[in-house]
Amino acid sequence: MPKQTANPKNILFVSISGLISDIAWQCIKEGHEVKYFIEEESEKEIGDGFVPKVDDWEAEIDWSDLIVFDDVLGQGEKAQQLRADGKYVVGGTPYTDKLEDDRSFGQAELKKHKVNILNYHEFDSFDAGIAHIKANPGKYVLKPSGEAQNIKRLLFVGMEEDGSDVLRILSAYKNAWSEEVKIYQLQKKVDTGVEIGVGGFFNGKEFIYPININFEHKKLFPGELGVATGEMGTSMFWSGPNKIFNSTLKKMESTLAKEGYVGYIDINCIVNSNGIYPLEFTSRFGYPTISIQADGMNNGIGDFFYQLAKGEKPNLKVKSGFQVGARVVVPPFPYKDPKTFEAFSKNAAIVFKKPMTEGVHIEDVKMVNNEWLITGGSGVALIVTGLGLTMKQAQQQLYTRIKNIMIPNMYYRTDIGNRWFEDSDKLHAWGYLRES
Repeated sequence: MPKQTANPKNILFVSISGLISDIAWQCIKEGHEVKYFIEEESEKEIGDGFVPKVDDWEAEIDWSDLIVFDDVLGQGEKAQQLRADGKYVVGGTPYTDKLEDDRSFGQAELKKHKVNILNYHEFDSFDAGIAHIKANPGKYVLKPSGEAQNIKRLLFVGMEEDGSDVLRILSAYKNAWSEEVKIYQLQKKVDTGVEIGVGGFFNGKEFIYPININFEHKKLFPGELGVATGEMGTSMFWSGPNKIFNSTLKKMESTLAKEGYVGYIDINCIVNSNGIYPLEFTSRFGYPTISIQADGMNNGIGDFFYQLAKGEKPNLKVKSGFQVGARVVVPPFPYKDPKTFEAFSKNAAIVFKKPMTEGVHIEDVKMVNNEWLITGGSGVALIVTGLGLTMKQAQQQLYTRIKNIMIPNMYYRTDIGNRWFEDSDKLHAWGYLRES
């Protein structure tokens, strides 16, 4: 059941592409008044029927007790200005936007804060990258920077010892993607290790504990096969500060305080017996991470955001054990293909075999005459979650809930959380999960 607020607030959500719809809906169910703005024309129907919409968010500033931004890409500048004007705001700053938007800047800032990083080089031409690999053979990860990093299929993880597979990809991108990919990184690949994310909420002055430990599943198919997507699902648990957090995000705390950052920030890492190597920042809410996190929080999310924005230190109460969440998607996900979306998915109905109110979160969904329909254009439909004292219990609840859902042509990963059973042994052996 939603956590009912004792102090309803007027909350304004400002979104570029409709990412925060589910959390806006959660706030309504908690008893808050909500207004919601989506900038991109093609995504404006997302959340219709669930959340009241506005066409001009700036006209609602005086109405709002709290303003929530859901992305980087320039939103931090707006959030910073509103805070300077005395508004309570959850959102970034130009500096924290740049941590995510500019991969090389993010790595340079980590190094500046005495965080170990992997060797990388940044290039603004494909020929320069090709020449670098020929002169320095090895395994590389190719990471586009700027807006191109949002095209997840352009990320490429090399497997060949001499880098010949990355050379072929760079040659192909030179011919096919030179307009979109202006800057990219080549980062040395770590062959053995565990990919793990650590994140925390920040109130403008300090981190709020507990922190969140999470494991993203980005490939489209079970077993980490297929193309990279934004994310197909995540497993997670809450923890006190541990070695990974203290070696990475904790070192950024004074700078984040100086910036007055308010919201959630996460850093994705590769860890092995030799060390902790941060890969990239997410200086905003993660999607679908924030919806999975909300199910594990005993605090109402609207009240919690308001306390963060006021600079208070809310007592974050969380459920014990593990949380898992899977995206349920439809064609053309993970690609943008309007013809395929029109043919297979537009206005497709979401049907529940039995009524289900818990563990189901909306993404690109609208409600018409009490029916849930797919909208937008990317094919992300729902986030379904499961909780349990053990990972297996959480998985069982997740997949029992998914079996209750019917959407034409739906697909999802069946192995969210499976990596934990091997990864946990390594992480415990290396001492990275011990709380300080």
